[in-house]
Amino acid sequence: MRMKVFVIAALAFVSLVSVIDGSEHQAQLSEFVNDALFSSVSSKQLSQPQPLMVPITVINGAAAKGAVCLDGTSPAYHFHPGSGSGANSWLIHLEGGGWCNTIRNCVFRKTTRRGSFKFMEKTLPFTGILSNKPEENPDFFNWNRVKIRYCDGASFAGDSQNEANQLQFRGQKIWLAAIEELMSKGMQKANQALLSGCSAGGLASIIHCDEFGSMFPKSTKVKCLSDAGFFLDAVDVSGGHTLRNMFGGVVTLQEVQKNLPKSCLNQLDPTSCFFPQNLIQHVQTPLFLLNAAYDAWQVQESLAPHSADPSGSWNDCKANHARCNSSQIQFFQDFRNQLLNDVKDFSKSSPTGLFINSCFAHCQSERQDTWFADDSPLINDMPVAIAVGDWFFDRKTIKAIDCAYPCDTTCHNLVFK
Repeated sequence: MRMKVFVIAALAFVSLVSVIDGSEHQAQLSEFVNDALFSSVSSKQLSQPQPLMVPITVINGAAAKGAVCLDGTSPAYHFHPGSGSGANSWLIHLEGGGWCNTIRNCVFRKTTRRGSFKFMEKTLPFTGILSNKPEENPDFFNWNRVKIRYCDGASFAGDSQNEANQLQFRGQKIWLAAIEELMSKGMQKANQALLSGCSAGGLASIIHCDEFGSMFPKSTKVKCLSDAGFFLDAVDVSGGHTLRNMFGGVVTLQEVQKNLPKSCLNQLDPTSCFFPQNLIQHVQTPLFLLNAAYDAWQVQESLAPHSADPSGSWNDCKANHARCNSSQIQFFQDFRNQLLNDVKDFSKSSPTGLFINSCFAHCQSERQDTWFADDSPLINDMPVAIAVGDWFFDRKTIKAIDCAYPCDTTCHNLVFK
């Protein structure tokens, strides 16, 4: 099976670098990378029948509860009701899209769909794990499927404000308001429920996993899926800790520690407890980790960001792994080894699931071509959708870990142009 490569056009990259500096540059560039990663589609997808388009729904009374986006507008979600055997099954998917860690880049974020209802798309395509077609989504196609929009900048976990700059950090309240409304729409009667999320939403699905589970009676089958949400506390190419510094800003600015597990905070500082490697041991609800071993977002923004590589010596490599030299590939192999070490104890627990493929990819549950298609990525001839379904329904134990790059010829690797 031939390896697929998906090209992401960085058409605004040069102008961004030339006109913006400092944290605002980093915020806009990071937002650009996020947008590119989340909107990437293949030419094959474009030729397929149009996906289900689902309209946006404003959360009723959210503002009165203080549950608002960064700019004070109301949060929202997209909902497609279940039917038949899935009428009492619920899939809640948390949208991703990075974080904001300074006043300046949170103010910028207010002018995007990741900080304001005003800029959100009013309809979204439901593909991958959200698809309503059995041939695209064999296990969850007829469930009640919800995508909660992300507009707080702290993985639905902050709870503070900055009055001087008119910023509301209300991710936790948004999460609770959304769940409360969905409960009133029938989710309280669910016989099975899955909380999933991608990227920053994948981190959120870990943070809120037990909280989600606690909202249902013990008779309800509840599990969680984190897609591309396992962000490593890794050393960047300059020997610094770019992501730890950024997470530290998010946690401090948005007071995320209020909503992190007390059992973790009793052992570690709040920033450490925002990293999945330290969170997963405190999650009791069954959790599945879906991650590319060479996560494309982490390569771009954590391992080799411009701040750690001002000379641009990593630009070719991080845009296209085929242009990496042997020492750069070894750097990525060390990153993969850290990931595998971080999940070693987690993988020993029987209720947990793993699908770690050796691809340069990001968010594989949302895209149809990586979730379930004729040429989807495979580990041991198993696509992501089947792995997740087998795990959720207890059909099989799933601890799928790929061999190291370049062994996997089924990857849908992302290439920045």
